[in-house]
Amino acid sequence: VCDELKVVIAGIAFPHRIYQFALAHSGWRHAVVFEGGESFIALSTGLQSALWRLGGVPEEHRTDSLSAAFNNLAEELELTRRYAALCKHYEMRASRCNPGQSQENGSIESRHDSLKTALDQALRLRGSRCFDERAAYEALVATIVARLNARVAVRLVVERATLRALPQRRTAEYEEVPARVSKYAIFTVRGAQYSAPSQLVGQRMTVRLYTDHIECWLGGTCVLERARLNHCDGQRHPRDIDYRHLIAALRRKPGAFARSVLRDAMFPRAVYRQTWERLNAQLSERDACKTIVGLLALAADGHEAQLATELEQLIELDQLPDLLALTTLLAPRPGVLPDVKVELPDLAGFDALLGVRA
Repeated sequence: VCDELKVVIAGIAFPHRIYQFALAHSGWRHAVVFEGGESFIALSTGLQSALWRLGGVPEEHRTDSLSAAFNNLAEELELTRRYAALCKHYEMRASRCNPGQSQENGSIESRHDSLKTALDQALRLRGSRCFDERAAYEALVATIVARLNARVAVRLVVERATLRALPQRRTAEYEEVPARVSKYAIFTVRGAQYSAPSQLVGQRMTVRLYTDHIECWLGGTCVLERARLNHCDGQRHPRDIDYRHLIAALRRKPGAFARSVLRDAMFPRAVYRQTWERLNAQLSERDACKTIVGLLALAADGHEAQLATELEQLIELDQLPDLLALTTLLAPRPGVLPDVKVELPDLAGFDALLGVRA
């Protein structure tokens, strides 16, 4: 658990975990960043990523008492069905230390502390714990792990010779669940709500849940891919709403915008939310809804950034947006067709030409 590192991604606190795989003899390790809890998908993805990076499979895989891997209510060692299938695919023997006895797996547990210490030192030297995107933080983690692995390169050569061969392919790193797109272009997966294009309304999709994203499939075609939402900050139903998916329905009935439960999730930028608050305070509800829906429709037509700039200027001037004026301003300029003059040749010239050739 790396929450104490206080990493910030795009201005938002990034509570996360790191799955770390380590070899007991050489100390070679592999780390993968995850959001959320200790799920089986996180375990499967991290383990398989490590094995394929390592290029071989150890005889035994030991963990602590993960509920994603073991049935901790059973008196005897009992693997979960999915974890048993994962180990069988790689022909590994699964084992665990006794609950509450982490010292039994000390050669690995100690490396958790060393990794977090190395990351904390790297963040201090960097001078900031803020990153523009998650990929930049993951690159830092990969760099630190590579430095630690460089110290054990000689011992890894000895240990790698004892590893078994990898299977021909990886096994599934996702979980499939069904989902139906409602008439409001919304579907729910594990309590999280996502929007979908209006063409998918009424469709029953198969959603593949990965650790960091979801894929929506109709038959053998992937029709939608979105970042996976996690329950945090006490959110009962986290939402990932793309206003472009809902704007067609709102244009037919703009008055529904004011009381929509998805209203606050539809603003693409903070300036649009501020504009709505000003419209709602100074105009009637009907006019305010028509104006904001019209603005969102303009943004959906490819003018989101330019319109945001215009709205910021209007807020500074303490003026309400004029939908007609903004539509005219952002409308594409009409093309000017050139005046092409076609001069037809004298047909007598062809007779003269043919006469010369004869």
